Amino acid sequence: MKDYEKQYFNTILQIATERFVERVIQRCEGAKNALELLHTDPYGNGVWLEKFIDAFFEEFLFDNPEGSCFILQALAKRRYNLQPILQQELTVEEIVEKMAKEVFGQLLKQKAEEVLEQHLAFGG
Repeated sequence: MKDYEKQYFNTILQIATERFVERVIQRCEGAKNALELLHTDPYGNGVWLEKFIDAFFEEFLFDNPEGSCFILQALAKRRYNLQPILQQELTVEEIVEKMAKEVFGQLLKQKAEEVLEQHLAFGG
C-alpha cells in the first residue's frame, strides 16, 4: 500500500471513529454507558456497530469489491477467522465485503473503546 493510501485510510478510520463515538455516546446517554455496552454487546441496542459500518461503507463508497479490497489491503496484517464464511455459500464479492466489514469493525471497536476510555479518564 502506498503512503498516500495509508494516509487516506487513517483519515477514514479517524472519521469513522469520531462519528461512531459521538453517536454511541448520545444513544447510550454518556461515555460510561457507551463503553460498557460496547464491551458487552457491540451489535446490540444503542450501539449498533454493524449498522454503523454498513452505513459508513455505503457513504464512503466502500460497499463494492474495490472498496472492500482497499480496506482489506490496509488491514492485511490483521487476523481473521474464516470458519463462519466457510460454512456459507457466498460469492467472491460477498466474501470480500464481509471480511472487510468485519476487520474494519474490529478495529473501529478497538479505537472507539480507546477514545471512550480517554474521554472518561480525562473528562474530555
